[in-house]
Amino acid sequence: MEVQKNKTKNYIGLSLILILSTALIILFFYLDRQGQLSALIQLWGIGGILFAILLIGALTMTPIPSEGFLILLLKIYGLFWGTLYAWLGSIISSGVIYYLARYYGKSFFMHLITPKRFEMVDHWIEGKGTLGLFIARLLPIPAFAVNYIAGVLPSVKLWPYIWTAALSIIPYYLGTALIYQGVSKSTWIWLIVGAAALLALWGVSYLLSKQTNTHKGAIE
Repeated sequence: MEVQKNKTKNYIGLSLILILSTALIILFFYLDRQGQLSALIQLWGIGGILFAILLIGALTMTPIPSEGFLILLLKIYGLFWGTLYAWLGSIISSGVIYYLARYYGKSFFMHLITPKRFEMVDHWIEGKGTLGLFIARLLPIPAFAVNYIAGVLPSVKLWPYIWTAALSIIPYYLGTALIYQGVSKSTWIWLIVGAAALLALWGVSYLLSKQTNTHKGAIE
């Protein structure tokens, strides 16, 4: 009963944070209709860039979706630089999670991750090593969860952990960036390309997830 209460509290807290963050993002876009806020933030120079990278890195270490802040970076810094800064932030968060998972161990993070997700990631890594880790990052599992799970597995070394995280997030960020570009500039070709990229990524995730479940059922 106590565990269920804690889960309910966490769900409510996460929902409130999502609502608040969404409201703030909408407010920013409303106030930045003429691009004045974006121009002001750009005047912060390298300090503003570092803050943005660290902030999105901190967000990707939590269950809170970082897509909203990615869109803000695209609005402020443009398609290329906004995507690049978000990508760098995700890499930094992956490295931090790796050492946190190594230091605190499996038991500390298991309340954030369901046993089913842990089994799916562990299955791919145990069977295929680094390639399995890369495939696991394409499963329909939040990136922060895969980072925590992979971080506690002794067989996963730092370099494969980092490069698989850096590479696997690129299609998702590019797809999101192209959809934003298509919507903001009314350029339908980029909207279609971005949507097709995300649909293809989700399709691969679905097939990999189905393959994992089929393998598990065969063993049982």
